[in-house]
Amino acid sequence: MREPAFWYRPRSPKSHLLSPLAALYGAIAARRMARKGFDAGIPVLCVGNYHVGGAGKTPTVLALTRLLRELGETPVVLSRGYGGRLHGPVMVDRMRHDASDVGDEPMMMVRDVPVAVARDRIEGVALAKSQGATVILMDDGFQNPKLMKDAALIVIDSQRGLGNGKVFPAGPLRAPLKPQLAHTDALVLIGDGHAADGIAAEIAARGKPVLRARLKPDAASVAQLLDKQVLAFAGIGDPERFFRTLRASGIEVARTRPFADHHAFSRDELAALAADAAREQLTLVTTEKDLARLRGSEGAPDGIVPFAVQLEFDDQARLKQLIGDHLYKARERRFSNR
Repeated sequence: MREPAFWYRPRSPKSHLLSPLAALYGAIAARRMARKGFDAGIPVLCVGNYHVGGAGKTPTVLALTRLLRELGETPVVLSRGYGGRLHGPVMVDRMRHDASDVGDEPMMMVRDVPVAVARDRIEGVALAKSQGATVILMDDGFQNPKLMKDAALIVIDSQRGLGNGKVFPAGPLRAPLKPQLAHTDALVLIGDGHAADGIAAEIAARGKPVLRARLKPDAASVAQLLDKQVLAFAGIGDPERFFRTLRASGIEVARTRPFADHHAFSRDELAALAADAAREQLTLVTTEKDLARLRGSEGAPDGIVPFAVQLEFDDQARLKQLIGDHLYKARERRFSNR
């Protein structure tokens, strides 16, 4: 979906009109979050956010994958497979599946880590464990109570923040902020903005860590585009962040085309992008997530350049200590409950 502009306006009549519905939705969501979830039997780390739309969860999951392997763990990602037709449980296979089967994010992540897609997360846990998982990394699912989380890391884009701070549909929040804060074990702020400073202060006041991280462009991707003018397009939660990243990398962005998150590109849209690029002699560039969705699509133009990024934490040692502590406590708790 494309986020409505009024979600990011402090005093909007539309938001006010939707407040009664938001109150009902929020009450149900808060009550669900209070439920006790199923114990997976192995540590479960959840990467989520407070609001609908993108914030950088997938790069965070991939960064945690690398860290967990440094700690000697065997992580498996558990995803709902948003946008895919398969309910699962199924292990994502690049040779057999595409984004229409399992969603774009699993197709992007499976290059680096095994991914189990399951609408029923308990069934997904069983599948992940059968693959030798020592840790389950949940991509999203923070507000879903079905599975107990040993640690929840919440990701916020520091430039966008939480918009008007209201619950869906009056605003972008998936549940009232108070119960979400109570279930948060760490906050990850991506970028150098200040829109989430208030939330960071609340988390810090609760004695929970606040970590800073940045999306670092892949050097090979930058080098491939430095001498070109580009037409950049993206169907992610915040396309403007992608366009800003390109410009900050020294790439000349001549045209931009934003689409809604998880957008399913039509043949006409792809043909129009190709025609616009050819007419102005521009190179088409998009995100890795969008390219994962485009692979196998009928009418996808040739020569689209994927722009790869990697999340880097300012204090990697602190993150490593945090994750190590949560894994130790998770295993100690399970051992003492035997």
